Amino acid sequence: MANREKNKKTLLELAKLSQNCCCADCGATDPDWASCTLGIFVCLNCSGTHRNLPSVSRIKSIRLDFWDDELVQFMKSNGNRAAKNFYEKFVPVFYYQPQPDDYVYEGMLWKKGKDNGQFLERKFVLSVHDFTLKYYKEDESKGPKATISVKDLNATFQPEKIGHAHGLQITYCVDNHTRNLFVYHKNGQEIVNWFNAIRAIRLAYLKTAFPTASNEELIPWITRNYLKEGYMEKTGPLQREPFKKRWFILDSLDRKLLYFKTQLDAIELGVVFIGPENHGYSVRECVPKGTRGNKWKCGVIVETPDRQFVFMCEQERDQREWVEALKTIISKPMMPQDYTSKIITPLNQMC
Repeated sequence: MANREKNKKTLLELAKLSQNCCCADCGATDPDWASCTLGIFVCLNCSGTHRNLPSVSRIKSIRLDFWDDELVQFMKSNGNRAAKNFYEKFVPVFYYQPQPDDYVYEGMLWKKGKDNGQFLERKFVLSVHDFTLKYYKEDESKGPKATISVKDLNATFQPEKIGHAHGLQITYCVDNHTRNLFVYHKNGQEIVNWFNAIRAIRLAYLKTAFPTASNEELIPWITRNYLKEGYMEKTGPLQREPFKKRWFILDSLDRKLLYFKTQLDAIELGVVFIGPENHGYSVRECVPKGTRGNKWKCGVIVETPDRQFVFMCEQERDQREWVEALKTIISKPMMPQDYTSKIITPLNQMC
């Protein structure tokens, strides 16, 4: 215990030195975090960026985490000035240096818990210098609960689904799965501001990723509403398994049909890539023989090169709408980015 306190005191003293008293990345004063693999001191916000680079940078709190003697000695031998002289030696002078206030938007939102229906107030921060959305629990000193890249970020107004007039669904990808955040704000203008801030940072990211594309080409990719959502019943790959009621989302931009246990689930249970007709994809209305356990009788069959999927709708109107929505995607030719989406889509995980 005495050695732990001694190392903590040493780290705090190192962080006060002139070469370490500002964040190595953005220059914010009094950094409380450090990369024990790079030997640098960083602020709370920049520590979230380093957590996205686990193979390069391992982040620890200089106040809360345990530091052994070897790591403390490493920090002594390095520090921000030495690291900058080494890692930034060949960085062009015109490269922009991130600043502490490089944030598009920050504030409090009520967020639904991942495993329950309780909404709790959380701080959210949009950062333009690293293109991330972070949110924090009550104790911000522990760092962000999640750091989300805006690369695959989407936002849609969902007042009915969330049960609040100012509800917003934020969707992103993590480990090849779709993750949902359901949030709201008591003030309608504030949730509109958040929606526009997300669109602004998405456009900034797209202009960086595709510098030659025009605004007209990028606008459809900023955010989008889903082509169709709703409940259907589904069976397993053998088509003899009992049907289960699931919430489906059809994303026309990514050519994906995703399903969740309920409409407020945090993570999808399965996904089907919807390719074009000339690649062996089709959809039709049908009620196949031998099905069991289905309460609904209006069938939809989706054919893919790998498998036939059978779904049941409650009403004929739902059946027609799903078939037409799926046909809209199937009728579109594949774009270059669609092949990447197809590769990472777990086609046979829907069961």
